[in-house]
Amino acid sequence: MAGATLPQAAFALDDKQKKEMGEFIREYLVANPEILLEAQQSLKKKQQDEQLRQAEVAISENQQTIFKSVHDVTLGNPKGDVTIVEFYDYNCGYCKRALADMETILANDKNVRFVLKELPILGPDSLAAHKVSAAFRQVAPEKYGEFHRALLGGEDRATEETAIAVAGRLGVSEADLRAKMETDAHDAAVKESYTLANNLGITGTPSYVVGNEAVFGAVGAEELETKVTNMRSCGKTVC
Repeated sequence: MAGATLPQAAFALDDKQKKEMGEFIREYLVANPEILLEAQQSLKKKQQDEQLRQAEVAISENQQTIFKSVHDVTLGNPKGDVTIVEFYDYNCGYCKRALADMETILANDKNVRFVLKELPILGPDSLAAHKVSAAFRQVAPEKYGEFHRALLGGEDRATEETAIAVAGRLGVSEADLRAKMETDAHDAAVKESYTLANNLGITGTPSYVVGNEAVFGAVGAEELETKVTNMRSCGKTVC
């Protein structure tokens, strides 16, 4: 319409107007700091949603490697109708506490298949303990569940030495372990876990995959059990 004045774009403001606007915005935010909190929460949710979307795509594209890798260890029912995959590090304090969550789930539900994926990300000791763990699984696979529970549930830091000591208490000699460690570097399993973790957006342990969803952190047995129930009900973790 002729004679109408269009709003000025920010770049059209002179220095004085820009200064006045900046002072106004600052005063408004100081008087209403909850807006900053809302913005922070909104950003966090946006980042979490993006992380979940990335993980969902990765799960769809890596079904075989996530749920049926030749490197996996399975506890619970090997033919269970719902699988929980856990990524863990033997030196992760949250993983140690989450061991009780796994035990609760397996005790309460005899139709859950629980897959263990080692993700040694907490330094050289974790990687060394993993190599002993991988060797133990080849030497005495029938005792691996006991080994896993003893090493993860122990109070000592997991190292090559402490892992070998746990194996010794279960009747597996250091000589047998070292012979297996020398003939097989066990790199394939851990490389696969690192690749999967990167694709899924996993940056810490424990992390889980249940159905179509990646679950980050030690969320507790109850939340994981709810996702299992939903998988049976509607084929997704959230119905």
